[in-house]
Amino acid sequence: MVAPARLILASASPARLATLRAAGLDPEVIVSGVDEDQVDLEDPAEYALKLAQLKAVAVAADQPRALVIGCDSVLEFDGEIFGKPVDEADATERWQRMRGNAGVLHTGHCLIDTHREVWLARSAATQVRFAHLDDDEIAAYVATGEPLRVAGAFTLDGRGAAYVSGITGDPHNVVGISVPLLRLMFDELGFIWHEFWRPATTT
Repeated sequence: MVAPARLILASASPARLATLRAAGLDPEVIVSGVDEDQVDLEDPAEYALKLAQLKAVAVAADQPRALVIGCDSVLEFDGEIFGKPVDEADATERWQRMRGNAGVLHTGHCLIDTHREVWLARSAATQVRFAHLDDDEIAAYVATGEPLRVAGAFTLDGRGAAYVSGITGDPHNVVGISVPLLRLMFDELGFIWHEFWRPATTT
């Protein structure tokens, strides 16, 4: 099958873009502008999946002959859904609860072929175990601002990496996009993953 003319990432996340680039892809970035507060679902996987769909659909509507990737992540912790913290106090309170415990990071993925008007939606889950941080460590981490920009108030590819003691599952999913799952979704829609690799550069 002929690949679409454009590959688009419907996300403002620098980590998702960096992950795709590291995997050989070089998508355009078009931010959806979807209001995340419009989704009211109690199941974390369904919540992340619905937001991924909304973001992909919002961008795909105006993009002919494109393959659009939409993603969204949330942390399931102690029966609650943790998206991005609302402020430093919220991030601090979360880390005081999360330290020494574990949660599950859910990432919803939606892939839309706008030319054929076909799409897929899949979710991935990875267990995350958090280190035992003292209050000073939590305060220092929150002060960096990093926890305020990401679901669950932590990262695996930034300063927060030191505070994740282990994971079970795909590490890319914790960063915000599961590359192995996305490859399978490409295949399911009839596309070959490596045909989307950007040309190799020579020195």
